[in-house]
Amino acid sequence: MISYAPDAPDRADVRTLLEEHLADMFATSPAESVHALDVGALAGPAISFWTAREDGTLLGCGAIKDLGAGGAEIKSMRTARDARGRGVAGGLLGRLLAEARERGFGRVSLETGSQDYFAAARRLYLRHGFTVCPPFAHYSADPNSVFMTLELSEG
Repeated sequence: MISYAPDAPDRADVRTLLEEHLADMFATSPAESVHALDVGALAGPAISFWTAREDGTLLGCGAIKDLGAGGAEIKSMRTARDARGRGVAGGLLGRLLAEARERGFGRVSLETGSQDYFAAARRLYLRHGFTVCPPFAHYSADPNSVFMTLELSEG
């Protein structure tokens, strides 16, 4: 059974997954369009970091960043290669959204890539009710980015 729980981004297996994530982001997008956080940033006080595990094996990770004013951002969603196609990302996203609701956030937003590589991620977010939106927080318009948001107060 897959379990979802708060975790530390500096654990060895998580660090490896996050390094893979960053490498893929830089291989797919121009450096100025990569907004993935490194391990140090994910350990920050405004971040709630979660992992998905099965029998102790890391399957995926994701985080919620408090943006202030009732808003949060999904960061560093990643599923381990061997765990893809098993619903890990959907389960983890569901858990992150539940956490956001529990913490009283009214809106959750995210940035993902516009390239074909990110098509599955965009479909996942759309299935969970996210809609495309203008840039938010510190972001600015970028042809390599798609911005999405979900109003939690609406469901």
